[in-house]
Parts: sequence; structure tokens; C-alpha cells
Amino acid sequence: MDKVIAQPAADKLKVLPHLQYVTKDHLTPSNAASSPLDQFRSWFKEAVEGDKVQEPEAMTLSTATPNGIPSARVVLLKQVDSKGFVFFTNYTSRKSQELSVNPHAAIAIYWREIHRSVRVVGRVEKLTPEENAEYFQSRPVGSRLGAWASKQSTVIQEGELDARLAKVKSKFGIQDEKDGAEVPTPEFWGGWRVIPDEVEFWSGKPSRLHDRIRYLRTGEISDEHPTWKIERLSP
Repeated sequence: MDKVIAQPAADKLKVLPHLQYVTKDHLTPSNAASSPLDQFRSWFKEAVEGDKVQEPEAMTLSTATPNGIPSARVVLLKQVDSKGFVFFTNYTSRKSQELSVNPHAAIAIYWREIHRSVRVVGRVEKLTPEENAEYFQSRPVGSRLGAWASKQSTVIQEGELDARLAKVKSKFGIQDEKDGAEVPTPEFWGGWRVIPDEVEFWSGKPSRLHDRIRYLRTGEISDEHPTWKIERLSP
């Protein structure tokens, strides 16, 4: 297979031909699961168990201001429950601020090694304090301390973060991160759930006539068991 390499030129960046797409299965509206969440779980299981995909939980999350100015970043998918896709973050971060005033988001996941991609568009909601605490307390002590120490997305001076971490350790009486000390769940930290209205599953084919299967919600957004319209899109 050819390797994708970017080569600089005098006035432009040249990208060499992409490697060939090969997927083992042919996804169709007839063999797709009735729910996009079930279909995602199936694909995600294959991505994890196949031992080829590096960080299968990594996903690009896109948000926007009320004026339509977008921003995107890579976050980690932590849960797929009966309603949607869950990730955790600082509630004072840019993404959380944008989601608070414009509660819509898009997700893009690309598993390069198996030539599959999933795209999600939907509304968002915050998780409950109980859900936040359950996940937060499952994290390593160092990660919990880091959540307290970091004012995510704010400008800081060199060495300031280390100083803040030292203060947090002192506050909670922690000498060694391995001692299993209790670190409470911060009110400014928690999860967001993206409740899908549209989900597209893409799988690459050597012909470049790729499979694109889209689910469109037909039930109410509050319905945990909505019905879905499943259709094929032109590549």
C-alpha cells in the first residue's frame, strides 16, 4: 500500500495518493441494525477487538457559537447509553460554554486502520450530578486532581499549573497519588450526552464507491426508543 506523505513545494503542499480502502463487510439498509446506537456498538466492538485501531474512542467534537462560529477538538468517547454518546469535560471550557448557549453538536469518528467512519449530529444535555460523580470517582487519583487543578482553556503562565496542582494536593491532604485518597467531584466538571438525530456510517471500498448508510430520527427527541429511517447515500 502507498503511504500518505505530505511533501512541501514552493507554493503548495502536495499530498501523495491515498492508500486503498478495504473493508470486510458490505453495510446496507437491510442488514444494518434497527438503531444507530446498536449499529455503533457493533462497529465499535470490532474496532476494539480487532486490535488494529489506535484509540478507537477518539472522536472529533464540533460545536458552534450562537452566531455560527464553529470550533472542533478531539475528545474521548466514554459511554454509549440508551440515549446517546457521552464524553466528560470541564464545564467552564470553550466547548461547554458553546454547548450551554447552543445545545447542538456534531461528532466525527474515523477508524483509518479499518476504513470506517461514523458521523453524528444531535442535541446535547448535561449528565446528572450522580452520573458525573460515578464516572469521576472511577478515574485515577492523578486525573481527579488534574481536573481540580486545571482551569481548562484559560491562559496560564509557565509553572502555574504545577503550583495549582500542589495546592490541590495540599487541600485534600494527598502526599502520594497512589494512596487512594478521596478527591470529591467538582461542580465545574462533568459529562455531556449527544442525543443523535442523524447518524451516518461510512465504509470505504477500493472503487471509491463507498458505502454510506444514514439513520434519521423520526421519533421525539425525548424518546429513548425512537424509530429511525434508514437510507443509502450516494458516495
